[in-house]
Amino acid sequence: MTALTLSTAAAPGLRADAIVIGVAKAAKGPVVAPGAEAVDKAYDGRLAAVLETLGASGAEGEVTKLPAPAGFKAPLVVAVGLGGEPEEDASFDPEALRKAAGAAARALTGAKKAAFALPVTDAGDVGAIAEGVLLGAYSFDTYKDNGGGKAKNGKAPLGDAVLLGTRTRDAAHKGALARAVAVCEELNRARDLINMPPNDLTPEAFAAIASSAGKQHGLKVQVLDEKALVKGGYGGILGVGGGSAATPRLVKLSYTHSKADKHLAFVGKGITYDSGGISLKPAGHNETMKCDMSGAAAVFAAVVAAARLGLEVNVTGWLALAENMPSGTAVRPGDVLRMYSGKTVEVLNTDAEGRLVLADALWAASQEGPDAIVDVATLTGAMMLALGSRTFGIMANDDAFRTAVHEAAEEVGEPAWPMPLPEHLRKGMESPTADIANMGERMGGGLVAGLFLREFVGEGITWAHLDIAGPAFNEGGPFGYTPKGGTGTAVRTLVRLAELTAAGDLG
Repeated sequence: MTALTLSTAAAPGLRADAIVIGVAKAAKGPVVAPGAEAVDKAYDGRLAAVLETLGASGAEGEVTKLPAPAGFKAPLVVAVGLGGEPEEDASFDPEALRKAAGAAARALTGAKKAAFALPVTDAGDVGAIAEGVLLGAYSFDTYKDNGGGKAKNGKAPLGDAVLLGTRTRDAAHKGALARAVAVCEELNRARDLINMPPNDLTPEAFAAIASSAGKQHGLKVQVLDEKALVKGGYGGILGVGGGSAATPRLVKLSYTHSKADKHLAFVGKGITYDSGGISLKPAGHNETMKCDMSGAAAVFAAVVAAARLGLEVNVTGWLALAENMPSGTAVRPGDVLRMYSGKTVEVLNTDAEGRLVLADALWAASQEGPDAIVDVATLTGAMMLALGSRTFGIMANDDAFRTAVHEAAEEVGEPAWPMPLPEHLRKGMESPTADIANMGERMGGGLVAGLFLREFVGEGITWAHLDIAGPAFNEGGPFGYTPKGGTGTAVRTLVRLAELTAAGDLG
């Protein structure tokens, strides 16, 4: 991963492959952002005019490269758009800085060292720029011939990034940098898992990776294999995983702090490949289904990040891991499963499998009586239809908690939207055979799934459900600090919820 350092050095004298500056979009054309004063001075105050001549407008994500002025030790200036100019006396939004740093880091693939002279007003800006660099420079090339950490064009990601305008001895600035490194390293680990092919990332392999990382960072790790799941009565996980030669797992990762008085439980859907089972997905809908474990990857990353940050809160992560395949032993439409909670579920569609594994994990998490449970899942195509490919939906059994989760997501730059749980949709899941069916009304399918999950949350426990089906896997081109492929969405939201809980600001 890109190495980061803080620096008070002036841009002209810094030896690097490039100097990154910010450009804002104003009514009369591009405006050079704070932090780039020395660069602008070297252009005799005409840098904005030069950039406009080159076609730059300051629009978000726009990258313009130009030769550095005489006297600079770096040969290149990279101007990156920050979007609209802030109001007078206001600073740039952290997400604008994060996106700009990410776009610049991507544009500098192959460079050994770059200096980032973006606007810095406080430690929050330092953290945002650091996150943008680390997430934007991400590349997954493990399976390519040129491998060895190199990008698809044969060039390695940006090697070193120096953040100018920062204070090297300031505790807040150093803390923001350290936090960014911990969170982004784990988020990028989640991206790696999402991008791994399913023939390598089986439930057993995922459990082994989680166990190794958990032990490295002082977590208590418990893995229930198929035999233990049968003994425990985890009918949902076993039913979904029963059609695959790759047997299911339930992984519990526990981080505890001696001074903690609050306990959060995170539950992640971990379908390492989803064929749809007997209700087989058609061609065109199964090629990216290796990403159906993105929720479990997010939970795994968030728990490890909480441990690395030493947060004063107890956090338990539950990874419900299975592969959904058709075979003679697969669950069939019409089968009835007895879940870990004791409830029975009539399976009407085997491609609505995520809610079945989550149901068992939610009930398991509930038995420990946490203060709140948050589950994360690539659960429904209906949520993608509702919110698109960049926004996840939030449902909850408590309106105030749903609002708190939404605010946390927005604070860290993860687009999300609160969604309802309409009671009238529950009737559609009534079954003549079992306690509940795994399908209901077609319209509002994402909300129906949320209502199903609510049935398996322990009484009196605050709960939220994040349906990340849209933003979990980016099938388009990269943008900002978001790569093509696995995105690691929800990791930063979960970490922020843990931080807020540790600080006593959540519940």
